[in-house]
Amino acid sequence: MADYESPTIIQPSIPQTSITPLERLLLYNMFQSELDGDKVYFFAKKWIEDLIELNLNELRRAYAESVDLGGQAVAFTAKALAAARPDDVTITLDMTETSWEFFFQDIIAREPGLKYVKALSAWTCSKMKPDGFGGMAVLITAERILGKSTDDVINDFLDEVDPDGKFEEAADEHS
Repeated sequence: MADYESPTIIQPSIPQTSITPLERLLLYNMFQSELDGDKVYFFAKKWIEDLIELNLNELRRAYAESVDLGGQAVAFTAKALAAARPDDVTITLDMTETSWEFFFQDIIAREPGLKYVKALSAWTCSKMKPDGFGGMAVLITAERILGKSTDDVINDFLDEVDPDGKFEEAADEHS
């Protein structure tokens, strides 16, 4: 069986004061982190967690402390809290129903000293499988989220060197 990993780094480090209690709770459970002075450096050694289990009271508290600022974390959590049963102690959040990029975008929008955040990911595999290698770069600003995979970059190169698509036609003939 092949093991796929996607180590990721987020740069620059984020001022702690710019992160709401709810964003902090969610991001700290999706990423690993280290303090960098008065900032937080986020990274994922193997992959960004997409299923996180939280104490429901802790989530409610972080939500209440953050709700006035709004944002994607608040909107996502409101739905999750509405679905929780009264006797639940923990809650498992499927983070694929939202996007960590939106959380960073909200932070950037609130923090005047932070113009952008970049995320760099490598895609690796324990076996030499064609779909197990590559990477991705994401640029997040207050207004936009842009991303390209290494396959996107190769396609851009092909468009540059072969604007008439002759390489594509030749590849199709041999398939």
